[in-house]
Amino acid sequence: MKTSFQNEAFFAALDGQRQSKKMTWKKVAEKAEVSASTLTRIAQGKRPDVDTLAALCNWSGLNPNDFITRDSVEKDPEHLAQILSHLRADKKLKPEGASAIEAMIKAAYEQFRTEH
Repeated sequence: MKTSFQNEAFFAALDGQRQSKKMTWKKVAEKAEVSASTLTRIAQGKRPDVDTLAALCNWSGLNPNDFITRDSVEKDPEHLAQILSHLRADKKLKPEGASAIEAMIKAAYEQFRTEH
């Protein structure tokens, strides 16, 4: 079974965390205890080393398994369901806001997903 790390998705999720916390990348580097140049390299498509990945996941609360793809479709969870469950669990969102965002995500997902 072939596995790969989805660096672009990981960086986008990090950026989402950074924006939600209203932080600069310099501040992220400081809080996560990684170098700013490391974050620049990740933004440019370089994969983080294990220690950097661990530090960034620790800072952000992201699960690195969410960014690993596997050839085996049977073992892949339904990603849309995971996204929506995280959205519904966000205590910072009002229920009507979560519903509105959920509708947008569902529409975008249906438009851009590929069939396997």
